[in-house]
Amino acid sequence: MKTQGFLDQLLKTAQNSLGGGGGLGDLLGGGKPLARTEPQRGHERRDEPSRGLLNADFGKGALAGGALGLLLGNKKLRKHAGKFALAGGVAAVGVLAYKAYGDYKRQQEGPGAAEPRTVDRLPPPQAEQHSRAILQALVAASKADGHIDAREREAIEGEFVRIDGDTQLRTWLHAELEKPLDPAEVARAAETPEIGAEMYLASLLAADEQNYMERAYLDELARQLKIDDALKARLEQQLRDAQA
Repeated sequence: MKTQGFLDQLLKTAQNSLGGGGGLGDLLGGGKPLARTEPQRGHERRDEPSRGLLNADFGKGALAGGALGLLLGNKKLRKHAGKFALAGGVAAVGVLAYKAYGDYKRQQEGPGAAEPRTVDRLPPPQAEQHSRAILQALVAASKADGHIDAREREAIEGEFVRIDGDTQLRTWLHAELEKPLDPAEVARAAETPEIGAEMYLASLLAADEQNYMERAYLDELARQLKIDDALKARLEQQLRDAQA
């Protein structure tokens, strides 16, 4: 099953609904392309991409009826309008994780720390592995407030079918929606520290940090992912900076 393409479409839904621009490359003025994409012409490389990754004008009903809107819940969307429209799709998650995790590693290990291998910098097989973990984290975090009932699950799965008819992917997503929420089980998908950072970022996108239940879920997920307070703070700040 091909999770990366599906996740890209899911995260870009708002940008497309708004009739917005050309994704991560346009927003950042270039950048290292995702696997299976062509580099954009006429742009220079930039290595400090945090601002502009999120579409701050999201919020105005752009996801009404869409899969991500159903998954995250309209109330959550209205309250956190600026968070969810990742115009760069999976690449945007990778870029944010690369910056936050890279800064954290350099602080821990000095300038000789290895470069993070995030989803935006990997060949297709590894990018697919990261994408599946990110999607799993996104679905799990969307359940942290308990808003998804049986009728909503059916509607969400119908939207998933509209986005991608892959039977194997639909079966997997159905199983993820039906699972009891278990941060320890979610965290097992993080086979590398970089995947853990990406999963935590995806969870921040889906969860309301001001809601007690969701904040408790995020804290426990970070613990299970072995993300310490310093890295957690960097990831959360990176997302806030990207919204500014």
